[in-house]
Amino acid sequence: MGGRFACMPCRWKILPVPLPGRGYRYLAVLLAVLAALVLVAVGTAPAADAPHDRHRTIVVGGDRDYPPYEFIDQNGKPAGYNVELTRAIAEVMGMTVEFRLGAWSEMFSALKSGRVDVLQGISWSEKRARQIDFTPPHTIVYHAIFARRDSPPAGGLEDLRGRKVALHRDGIMHEYLAERGYGKDLILTPTPADALRLLAAGGCDYAVVAMVPGMYIIRENRLTNLVPVARSIAAQRYGYAVRQGDAELLARFSEGLAILRKTGQYEAIRAKWLGVLEPQPVRWQEIAKYAAVVVIPLLVILGGTVLWSHSLRRQVAQRTESLSRALEEVQLNQQQLLQADKMAALGILVSGVAHEINNPTGLILLDVPILRKIYNDAAPILEERYRTEGDFTLGGLRYSRVREEVPRLLDEMQDGAKRIKRIVEDLKDFARRDDVGGKELVDLNGVAQAAVRLVDASLRKATTRFTARYEPDLPRVLANVQRIEQVVVNLVLNACQALPDPSRGIELETSFDPAVGCVNLRVRDEGSGIAPENIPRLTDPFFTTKRESGGTGLGLSVSAGIIKEHGGALSFESTPGKGTTVTLSLPVIA
Repeated sequence: MGGRFACMPCRWKILPVPLPGRGYRYLAVLLAVLAALVLVAVGTAPAADAPHDRHRTIVVGGDRDYPPYEFIDQNGKPAGYNVELTRAIAEVMGMTVEFRLGAWSEMFSALKSGRVDVLQGISWSEKRARQIDFTPPHTIVYHAIFARRDSPPAGGLEDLRGRKVALHRDGIMHEYLAERGYGKDLILTPTPADALRLLAAGGCDYAVVAMVPGMYIIRENRLTNLVPVARSIAAQRYGYAVRQGDAELLARFSEGLAILRKTGQYEAIRAKWLGVLEPQPVRWQEIAKYAAVVVIPLLVILGGTVLWSHSLRRQVAQRTESLSRALEEVQLNQQQLLQADKMAALGILVSGVAHEINNPTGLILLDVPILRKIYNDAAPILEERYRTEGDFTLGGLRYSRVREEVPRLLDEMQDGAKRIKRIVEDLKDFARRDDVGGKELVDLNGVAQAAVRLVDASLRKATTRFTARYEPDLPRVLANVQRIEQVVVNLVLNACQALPDPSRGIELETSFDPAVGCVNLRVRDEGSGIAPENIPRLTDPFFTTKRESGGTGLGLSVSAGIIKEHGGALSFESTPGKGTTVTLSLPVIA
């Protein structure tokens, strides 16, 4: 063979010796074959192992008929919560995206086959997690059972067995119910809207659809004979998904979501698309605008506090007689600034809570009229039974009592919900500030009434004797509504804090003095009063007689500054042990 081979106990050893001409040709052919095999192996390596081109266009897939999450709008353009969220992620991460919306099952297959890079709206499940990779969820989707108004009640999934149930083909609830043995009862439709239309037409007994899309579809398609009968039968984690192994693209979308949460864009997009479905159309643009500027008045308060601090330090430096007194004043001011910062943080928290209260309140206002209609429709049947069979029991109560109590209960529920909504709107108005601080013609009676509603809980806790008298037909004044309301709130709260016990009273009164051309608002309390030597200092920054209870001494100082900006005045009259009267005066525009 042109060489010598030595046989070893456990391996062959090839000794390098010269080969004849034919051996060279064999060796060359062998090397060429090996090189070809290496090139084929490299050329057929999986695309997912190669790094992403960060400047290429990312193809984003989604459902074309799943409003308000994602859908094709009337102009043929992709729209919805998922679409806007994806655009925001692409913007902050510097990506270029192309939307491709189609039937849900087609889009899921397109992701697994590589025809799309990302699915922008998909619920997590163990089965799906074995096929694709998920980002952390950005939304929890609650699924509900919908029925016609004349259908038998269904409180949960067990009530669906043996019934015809319509739902979205290949959706998460199709997978969820099929795994639990409901397959023979299911009627599969191309879209959630088709499932609800089939239910409305009497083609099935129930439909299982996500709560928000279900309410959206019912409203947009006027399916007035449908209602949700079980509102939260399953909660699914909802987010983005990529092909298995595409770790770079998964990380970029996860990072983009985290940035949107930190900047507040995520909450604004969520509020725009997934807010409570109100009976009247909601002006989402205004809500987004107001939410964006809530932080501005808080920053102004904080900036004003810092300016007051510098001014106070200069006064201390000019007036102090000893270094020890100056150091004591500086330490005191630092403590007051810390308390003011806590109050600003509390304002942010209250504003957020007020926004969240709107969600359950909206549902109550939506549902109570439906319950009232149901009861009114059922009343003739119940009355007929009462006449023919005598008294009977409903919900543990005799019908003779139910017929009297239920209308009253429904009225109280609706009135209570309206009151909550009105208070929340007052809180939002109070927290909102106009970008330009503009003034307008204002009815002082309306401002005072809104302020009283805001502090209603404090008034009821402080006194059992609150009275308010509003002079009719007050001339209007040129003012900033939010700032004047802030002053009235502060005056009423100060009166509450001055009362030693609830038996003492508080009076609020508005009036017009034509002699000087001013409208007046007086707040009188029967509290402990103010010492005469303290009255001239009441509007000084950081002066307070309530330091042991957390007072900062900023309330009356800020209030006096606001009234001065409006060309008005604050005046104080007090008798120790008997009470205090504060008068707010604003000039009337001739």
